[in-house]
Amino acid sequence: MIALRSDLKVVLAAQPVDFRKSVHTLSVLVSEALRANPYCGDVFLFRSKRMDRVKLLAWDGSGMVLVTKWPHQERFTWPPIRDGAVHLSATQLAMLLDGLEWTRVSPKPVKQPAVVG
Repeated sequence: MIALRSDLKVVLAAQPVDFRKSVHTLSVLVSEALRANPYCGDVFLFRSKRMDRVKLLAWDGSGMVLVTKWPHQERFTWPPIRDGAVHLSATQLAMLLDGLEWTRVSPKPVKQPAVVG
């Protein structure tokens, strides 16, 4: 189970991947292409070439979780294809998985209180 907590870091690989890739191959891709630790607890997203499927890869503390989702009739909303990664908030991840237009929503910056009391 992947908990969508407010401090969750979500990293979307901007390049589409071959969806035959296994959990092991995607973990290597996180390390080499995204320059991240696949066991850090962040969620890593991969998109299919046809833009109709998504894979989520995450370490939950006891093992690697791999989730695949494809909508029944529609496609997901994706940013333009480029090198590197796109960082999303937990809210944007939820919107993407629900098939909503998440690219038009950006998190509001929250200022940390300067005074206690």
